[in-house]
Amino acid sequence: MELRCGGVGSQAGGRRMDGDSRDGGGGCKDAGSEDYENLPTSASLSTHMTAGAMAGILEHSVMYPVDSVKTRMQSLNPDPKAHYTSVYGALKKIIRTEGFWRPLRGLNVMIMGAGPAHAMYFACYENMKRTLNAVFHHQGNSHLANGIAGSMATLLHDAVMNPAEVVKQRMQMYNSPHRSALSCIRTVWGTEGLGAFYRSYTTQLTMNIPFQSIHFITYEFLQEQINPYRDYHPQSHIISGGLAGALAAAATTPLDVCKTLLNTQENVALSLANVSGRLSGMANAFRTVYQLNGLPGYFKGVQARVIYQMPSTAISWSVYEFFKYFLTKHKLENRTLY
Repeated sequence: MELRCGGVGSQAGGRRMDGDSRDGGGGCKDAGSEDYENLPTSASLSTHMTAGAMAGILEHSVMYPVDSVKTRMQSLNPDPKAHYTSVYGALKKIIRTEGFWRPLRGLNVMIMGAGPAHAMYFACYENMKRTLNAVFHHQGNSHLANGIAGSMATLLHDAVMNPAEVVKQRMQMYNSPHRSALSCIRTVWGTEGLGAFYRSYTTQLTMNIPFQSIHFITYEFLQEQINPYRDYHPQSHIISGGLAGALAAAATTPLDVCKTLLNTQENVALSLANVSGRLSGMANAFRTVYQLNGLPGYFKGVQARVIYQMPSTAISWSVYEFFKYFLTKHKLENRTLY
């Protein structure tokens, strides 16, 4: 079923879903120029949140083993037993030496964070995008609106995800003393205090705001090129999402390396850099990375990051668009019955 002509798609009465209220002209194709990317204004907030939560949980669950490798490959001073040259080789070595389930340690806490974080993230993005597109439309600044909407959504997303990231990354590191998420939370809270869960928050925002701006702008641009009528078209969502994620990931790798250092507080690396106590602040993280590894240090794990983000964003967008389409269709069909 396409949200273009007749049926469900015509329920919005020829009004574009991106906030453009130009007359559709009554023709089938013009009425179908409704932008599927934004739900009809009659759709409930719960639709965005449900679709977003499902997208976040599936994205992080499927790609979690690669995320574990990425965290280890970004280590500034890895244990000799944890030197990896490729993502595939790293996974083989981890499973062979540490057990089959080792790459999944910490997955439970990530799922607990990803559901609500992505629910707020997509709901905020969709509503902000619709509002800002209406404001900017006459000046042709829709991509600016998309970038700003993505940045605003990131503030909510990271507020929920940052503590989960701290616990997850500490459990992913080689020879981690934490065997469960609960024990990790208790240890971090008891030894470093509540602030430890948000030590990298400013760095996370500094990384994710440009990441999400690039990501959303690229995704929306590619959708305009390959899916101009914004139908539900799984292939276009997968391609656009994957390419957008890869570009954004590569561009923001230096910030991700610094975030990983702040989250994990690598003892050996900090000792080599003569850092006493706990490392805090993005500027200090940047200096420490450069001191230990020079410019190449900022791109440690870039291969793993791109390999992780490309399918992650493809999964996230395709799952999100599917559930958004399915829930919208279901609700509108129920209205016709009653």
